[in-house]
Amino acid sequence: MSNKTWRKRALATTAGLGLSALILAGCTTPGATDPTTKPSEGGGTGEVVDATITLAEANEVTSFNVNTPQSNLDINSKLSYATHDSFGYVNDKMEVVPNEGFGTYEKVSDDPLTVKYTLNKGLEWSDGDAIDTDDLIFGWAVESGYFDDATYDAEGAVTAGTQYFTIAGSTTGIRDSKITEVSDDKLSLTLEYDTPYVDWNLVWLLEQPVHVIAEKAGVTVEEIVGAIQESPKGDPAAPAAPIEPLVKAAEVFNSAFDVTSLPDDESLYLSNGPFIVDSWEPTQSMTLKLNENYKGTLKPAYTSLVFRFIGDSQAQVSALQNGEVDIINPQAAADTLTALQAIPAATVLTGDQLSYDHVDINFKGEFADPKVREAFMKVIPRQQIVDTLIKPINPEATVLNSQVYVTSQGKVYEDSVKNNGSSAYADVDVEGAKALLAGKTPTVRILYNINNPNRVAAFEAISANATEAGFNVVNVGDAKWGSMLGSDVYDVSIFGWISPGVGNVSIPQIFATNGGGNYNGISVPEIDELANSIMTMTEQSDIEAAGQAVDKLLFDNYYGLPLFQSPGVIAHSDRVSGVTYMANQTGPIWNYWEWTVAAN
Repeated sequence: MSNKTWRKRALATTAGLGLSALILAGCTTPGATDPTTKPSEGGGTGEVVDATITLAEANEVTSFNVNTPQSNLDINSKLSYATHDSFGYVNDKMEVVPNEGFGTYEKVSDDPLTVKYTLNKGLEWSDGDAIDTDDLIFGWAVESGYFDDATYDAEGAVTAGTQYFTIAGSTTGIRDSKITEVSDDKLSLTLEYDTPYVDWNLVWLLEQPVHVIAEKAGVTVEEIVGAIQESPKGDPAAPAAPIEPLVKAAEVFNSAFDVTSLPDDESLYLSNGPFIVDSWEPTQSMTLKLNENYKGTLKPAYTSLVFRFIGDSQAQVSALQNGEVDIINPQAAADTLTALQAIPAATVLTGDQLSYDHVDINFKGEFADPKVREAFMKVIPRQQIVDTLIKPINPEATVLNSQVYVTSQGKVYEDSVKNNGSSAYADVDVEGAKALLAGKTPTVRILYNINNPNRVAAFEAISANATEAGFNVVNVGDAKWGSMLGSDVYDVSIFGWISPGVGNVSIPQIFATNGGGNYNGISVPEIDELANSIMTMTEQSDIEAAGQAVDKLLFDNYYGLPLFQSPGVIAHSDRVSGVTYMANQTGPIWNYWEWTVAAN
């Protein structure tokens, strides 16, 4: 597929290692909890056992930088979670927990909103280089999009000015902040916002190590940090000359960490967390070992963690039964649950996931015509898909009727569904689709994960109806679907988003013009206005009203259709204890430092 090209996107904030951005589900929604920080729960304690825990994952690692659009995949996020510390994490109750083993951050003023970050003394990257405010200053530049002054065309390509770092969420809100103070000892800095920012406690500022970025870019750390501290805010109405140290740094950040095997250059996978990558057998497994330079408190009580790449759910079950893996998080299916329940030594944990499958339609080519998009929406057999794939696992499952909320969010979901226009697509209407096409036979190239049985089944069901209505269906399903999102090789995509369960960044990330997760090119001024305003709202009722308005606009503009909220299943052997059900994108690994294990 040599004709694949990337749409350029605006910068995106991932609020510290992706924890507020939606992640592509390997098998989003706004968070359902108040983002108030909770007391720290502490880390693992006790003697370290010379033992390995093996975790099965559906996808293979593609990057050591989870925060770019092309690498925004759940397995990359989990690897980053195990190898990087930051100012906080999210627990299984969807509470933001401060990580006091890394440092502290506190709101010191409401007017203007001001947050002070303080690093603990002695923190190091795994190569021995100190972690200090130079790293946080660089992280702020990446996450804020402060220096961007680019103008974009309808395809998202830069037509004037400069776009620097490309990451997978939204800069909304953080772009209107500035660093006002940096301590002489390089252990603390203060961030001040021009406007309120609802997710301030999810901004953790640590990205890739700035000393590695500088070395690869052929500049010094001082040149990068100096440019950040001295350059003015970017203004698309009056673009300035490119800031050369940041141009070079961005080139490294945006692509240098994407990999298909373990690089010879160890600086590309440095760690500051409890684990560090030790080895990688492509298509098979990746092994992590304890990081000797780790200075934090989230210390595991075992010596190594292995990710086994097993895409098929039944193969994961077999691997658990045979003792090849200790923990699995497969796509839930009726036969999966039946097989797990037959394993005497397996503990099975189930619940709703904060994820949903959906069908997105590109806003270009023949599908730039809203009638063609509407016609395609009419042939998507959502009830059939739910009845076939989800009800055998959850008899109470229903079709998902919101692009913004999931069914488990209760009243806010129900209120949105009443008014968003989703009822027009309750049933398949092939004749209605034919009438809209008026004799046209548009080609529709459908992208999905060929290794995901649910996505395969959804494609087959949709394809049959679409063909009957007059569409010329082309199957462009691919195992590397995640890296193809946003390219020009497809017209319709079937995939899933999974949420962190906290924060409100999903609407600007996915639905705003040039948002980091806006893969289908939707651009609606009313949505942009709402997306920008949501991040400055302080009342939950206002946030929900704005989200419901966006939901309706998405149906009004024939964005595509949600399919279902995903059921979840986690299972582990009796060799491991401390595993709990986690509904968000982190999955069972969320508390790996609390696991205990029998010795090998």
